[in-house]
Amino acid sequence: MAIADVPLADTLARPLRDLRISVTDRCQFRCTYCMPREVFGRDFVFLPREQLLTFEELTRLARLFAGLGVRKLRLTGGEPLLRRDLDKLVAMLAGIGGIGDIALTTNGALLAGKAQALAAAGLRRVTVSLDSLDDAVFMALNDAGFPVARVWRPSPRPPMRGWRR
Repeated sequence: MAIADVPLADTLARPLRDLRISVTDRCQFRCTYCMPREVFGRDFVFLPREQLLTFEELTRLARLFAGLGVRKLRLTGGEPLLRRDLDKLVAMLAGIGGIGDIALTTNGALLAGKAQALAAAGLRRVTVSLDSLDDAVFMALNDAGFPVARVWRPSPRPPMRGWRR
């Protein structure tokens, strides 16, 4: 029996259909619960870019997992939108047979400028991690002086065609 004939399962024999892919360890926020400034300050050394998996390597891994039954991919980080040309990776992943859904988890700070290209590449869902709608609380938690209004702009329309709130 080939390995591809044995679907991935957890310890309760439930099939594993989702795969999270971290595309970077960097983030522009210093959230107190995730990357506190006292640990991840100016002198913190993140992975050198040449040590990150390339888009081709990430796509190869996703293709292997798709062969084992994975159907959904979620791109994470750090902050995945800091990874240059992320829409190109999304397009590569969207071309993998058997993958029916590609999602992204983000802090939302860069989403407005990248949403259209990501959707055109095949991104179908976005989760914005929004700690608070209260500006003072939001800025205290992200420790970057980033106001909530730059992430959350309530409007009657979804941010892009085909997406809904």
